[in-house]
Amino acid sequence: MKLLQNLGLVLFIIGLLVFTGIPFSGSYQLDRKMVLDHTKEMHQDAMVEVLEPMYENTYASNFSFIKDFNDLFNAYNEGLKEEQAWDKVIWDDYAFPLTKAASNGPVEDAPLLFLALSIGLAVMGGLLYAIPLYRNKPAGIKHDGIYFSSMKARGWLGIITGTYLIVFYIILYWYPEYLTNLVIMVDPLSILLSGGPASQWFLYGLIYTLAILVMGVRMFRKYKGNNYQTIRTASVMFFQLAFAFLIPEILVLFNMPWHDFKNIWPLDYSFFYEYRIEGMVSSGALGMFMLIWGIILIVIGVPAFTYFYGKRWYCSWVCGCGGLAETVGDPYRQLSDKSLKAWQVERYLVHGVLVLAVVMTAVTITNYFMEFGLLEQATNQFHSLYGFAIGSAFAGVIGTGFYPFMGNRVWCRFGCPLAAYLGLVQRFKSRFRITTNGGQCISCGNCSTYCEMGIDVRWYAQRGQNIVRSSCVGCGVCSAVCPRGVLKLENGQEAGRINDMPIIIGNESIKVKS
Repeated sequence: MKLLQNLGLVLFIIGLLVFTGIPFSGSYQLDRKMVLDHTKEMHQDAMVEVLEPMYENTYASNFSFIKDFNDLFNAYNEGLKEEQAWDKVIWDDYAFPLTKAASNGPVEDAPLLFLALSIGLAVMGGLLYAIPLYRNKPAGIKHDGIYFSSMKARGWLGIITGTYLIVFYIILYWYPEYLTNLVIMVDPLSILLSGGPASQWFLYGLIYTLAILVMGVRMFRKYKGNNYQTIRTASVMFFQLAFAFLIPEILVLFNMPWHDFKNIWPLDYSFFYEYRIEGMVSSGALGMFMLIWGIILIVIGVPAFTYFYGKRWYCSWVCGCGGLAETVGDPYRQLSDKSLKAWQVERYLVHGVLVLAVVMTAVTITNYFMEFGLLEQATNQFHSLYGFAIGSAFAGVIGTGFYPFMGNRVWCRFGCPLAAYLGLVQRFKSRFRITTNGGQCISCGNCSTYCEMGIDVRWYAQRGQNIVRSSCVGCGVCSAVCPRGVLKLENGQEAGRINDMPIIIGNESIKVKS
């Protein structure tokens, strides 16, 4: 079995190296027809003229191609800005589509081969490594030397992993033209599912989904015998594969708007944007269903489900961000900061993002019905700022890239506005709680160690207090790792949910509030 795991590790590393090297392969050559085919009609004449110096050149790398493109494109726009000819400035970013169109080389000739040699090998290696995992270990999770692991305890492997993820996310969000060969590699899959070529988001969605599926298998092995963890992991795998990846692509195949039916405002912060509303309204009965379904989830679904089941129904069973955190991020869950200072920062930051999302949405809806008479086009600047700071930098770069540095729920703890919304309902009007039996607690600390949300669970368990915290996502790992069965996830009556248990010190008793 050890040999099988080593083989899996080798295949994974080979696949990762091939994946990393693919963007640097091939050559690039641009012609007039490519420019006409991949720019808007209103920009075609200008773009054809601006990029004319590139037509006779063959570029050996995407770096040199993109550099020349940016030099010519930016010089053109800067000249117009100096003349204050704002109506002629080209605000669209054509770097990615034109770089992709100009690409030549082995990846374009055999995309499926490179897909198999990169992502395919990485998936196969991951499965070969995960399937024998924990084979000879008894049920129940212990510390297992996690604080001595270079991968799981901010060691050199963890630093390399985190740095790789951060760099990948930065390039994906803001410089996708450097990933064009990777996107070309998955074109056949995109054409099969949606009928059109892939974008960088299809590439990302594919990698995201496969990562959850492969690491989901690892979760099955790690928490074997725990039905709650098995079903919960299967749930996030299903919702990511079906609702977040396959169904939206199939909708595009049938000329419907791309839509993730499980994504809820304010996590889906663009739901009330003008182009989204008009896209749904103009798509007939199914489009109207998308709009009405989204509003029902916000107004009725979230409060109702959270009342009965706590925020775990979404954060730990449905959400794609939570799914990635629970599977790919599971090896890093012990790195979450349990200090009081972190809790204070968390409360201000996550609720601040929620307020920002609400204000942005209110302005967007008001402007929509006033035909942009309130702030005119400044609304778009608001959208861009939120998308850059929260949707990209926080949720993507920090939210995932910081797994090896700050634990697997950085985004969920500090930035997700939907988690804040769910948490407010859970804290003040919900039947969900984690009950504790303080008389059996041996203070081993497993529960606190593995709490991904930074809750010092042991503090509550030692006092026999129910755990009622807005941040708790109900993942149940604290209960799974407890050797004495002290912790239990319950959906009971609201009465007695918040209990104030006294701590006896000498002859005095001090009330401790949750």
